[in-house]
Amino acid sequence: MPEQPLFFDLGTRPPTTRSIALRVKTLGAELAIDEAQRRADAAHYQEITCRSALNAVKGMPFKWTLNPYRGCTHACQYCFARRYQTQFELGPGDDHFASFIMVKVNLVDVLRKELDKPSWMREQVAVGTATDPYQPIEGHYKLTRRSLEALLAVSNPTSLVTKGPMIVRDADVLAGIGRVAGCVVYMSVPSVDEEAWRALEPGTAHPLQRLKAVRQLRDAGVNAGVLMAPVVPGFSTEPSKLEATIKAIADHGAAFVGANVMFLKGSTKDHFMGFLQREFPHFVERYGKLYAGAYAPAEYVTGVKGMIATLQKRYDLRPRQTRVEEAADAADVDKDRGACEQAPLDWGAEE
Repeated sequence: MPEQPLFFDLGTRPPTTRSIALRVKTLGAELAIDEAQRRADAAHYQEITCRSALNAVKGMPFKWTLNPYRGCTHACQYCFARRYQTQFELGPGDDHFASFIMVKVNLVDVLRKELDKPSWMREQVAVGTATDPYQPIEGHYKLTRRSLEALLAVSNPTSLVTKGPMIVRDADVLAGIGRVAGCVVYMSVPSVDEEAWRALEPGTAHPLQRLKAVRQLRDAGVNAGVLMAPVVPGFSTEPSKLEATIKAIADHGAAFVGANVMFLKGSTKDHFMGFLQREFPHFVERYGKLYAGAYAPAEYVTGVKGMIATLQKRYDLRPRQTRVEEAADAADVDKDRGACEQAPLDWGAEE
């Protein structure tokens, strides 16, 4: 059997992620990326094929995930998925993670086959656990919508996390899944603070646009809430900023709100610390102490979560749901459930 072409070639079957990694390793990332399709947003898009659509996971509130894309033009500085780029011989920086997006063009066909198997037990599928399913390229490929339609066709429980207001396009499908099987949407809005948004989430829609989308989803009958995830020390932990965010979430009719303090692992930590060194050097020393490991100290997390819990009660917002709960990392799910009602925030004055 002739060897499958390693990279994008019109008229041939798109490569796999493994062949992409081999190509990058052989030729170097810059040459390999240059051969992918470029679009108006200046990112490069590589069509690939996948062997499976549903990915089994352990230690999470769900057993199966679905991710139509790899890499993300939202370019969030703290994104945990940056560290997974090394699987493809790519780096965690924006020159790779936010500028080279892999598109699983056969995902929906593969998904339908997997859902049709007699062995499939219609367990919950969590969509968007690696990279955002509603980043701008979804408007062209519609892989997320077509995947949701496939899940609706078999009445499969679904959850989805995103920062993309484009999700309102699919309110009809999401509401349909909710009626027949159960569906929860988690809109990620870490903070409504303008400075934090511009610094940390340069490629995302404005936070209030995302909250408007939550309101539209709720009006369409979708069980939609907000994740303040992550809450980022020094950027969004000031009590007034936390309150402004919680109030805005309540004002837009979110069904619930949840929050997690940022964690930093592997090359994601390397990227974030480099970002601080370039843009916020006055934070570097304190971050070095606060994140000696992957997680901030328990007492700090308890303080932040205690403040958020107090504000949730003040604005009559339910806590995050657990039935089909999204989380980026198993160790971060509902960490420190016993947060006190009020505790001091040990970051100091934000600059």
